[in-house]
Amino acid sequence: MSKPTPEPPTPVTFDDVRHAAERIRAHAHRTPVMTSRTVDEQLGGHALFKCECFQRIGAFKFRGACNAVAQLDRAHSPGIITWSSGNHAQAIALAAALHHVPATIVMPANAPAVKLAATRGYLAGAPAGSEIVIYDPATQVREEVGHQIAEERGLTIIPPYDHPHVIAGQGTAALELIEDHGPLDVLFVCVGGGGLLSGSAIATKALLPDCAVIGVEPELADDATRSFRTGTLQSVHNPPTIADGARTPSLGHYTFPLVLRHADDMMTVSDEELLAAMRLVWERMKVLIEPTGALALAGALRVAREAPDRLRDRRIGVIFSGGNADFAAILPLLGS
Repeated sequence: MSKPTPEPPTPVTFDDVRHAAERIRAHAHRTPVMTSRTVDEQLGGHALFKCECFQRIGAFKFRGACNAVAQLDRAHSPGIITWSSGNHAQAIALAAALHHVPATIVMPANAPAVKLAATRGYLAGAPAGSEIVIYDPATQVREEVGHQIAEERGLTIIPPYDHPHVIAGQGTAALELIEDHGPLDVLFVCVGGGGLLSGSAIATKALLPDCAVIGVEPELADDATRSFRTGTLQSVHNPPTIADGARTPSLGHYTFPLVLRHADDMMTVSDEELLAAMRLVWERMKVLIEPTGALALAGALRVAREAPDRLRDRRIGVIFSGGNADFAAILPLLGS
């Protein structure tokens, strides 16, 4: 049965991803790709890990933020505004500093301390007028706070994932992986709001039409999987998953139709599987990833357990989306 494919407000194409790669080249790292014989044994195939934990600000989010900020129409906007619990906030702060654009960033009072501190540090290099606005997530909605400030000040909104320039920038992660390491049979990508998945799927399908692109999200935040299965946009409210980067309420007006059109499958994993995958990477690969960054590997490991023939002797792409781990929250969960 074919999937319904509603149209995004404006299309995002492979050309957009290629142009984004050129636009961010001077600022973004071309992140390394690592391998692990230990993980290969567990998967039954050969895994290639795109380590966005080594990207600037420690996450893939810098790619989309840099691409979007670089295209700001300075003649018609005094600055930018966004909302984020952490990684996109840091990304916009750094991109604003690099492009000399004033930025206002709306963050929740319960944002991870490490991400709030880092955002303040990056924003210190941005022009005068830049600031962090703290809101109470129990009584306020961040999008409403952001839109109100944007209207009052005439600021341009660059949301965390549902924006064509952000999506195109995120797609450069998969573009680099394929350019640097050749064909893949399957690519696993984490899913929160769908910016990384939709951008990566666009790039992958343009270069490798037969490569299966699989999105992975937490069981406790399964809105994207339900949306993919039903063809109708589903949502979730404040999911209690440890993967704080995947606590988004739903896919977006851009990302939902793009995921339906370009991704091949969606799946979920438990928080326990996330912790196990993260521990495996920390201990055996010596790479620091955060829980959200472990989603793609956790998905691949589940497939290897439940349907091993899908990965046996295959070339498997896995994107480690970020490494901004909140140790105060995570270490007690890992135990001894």
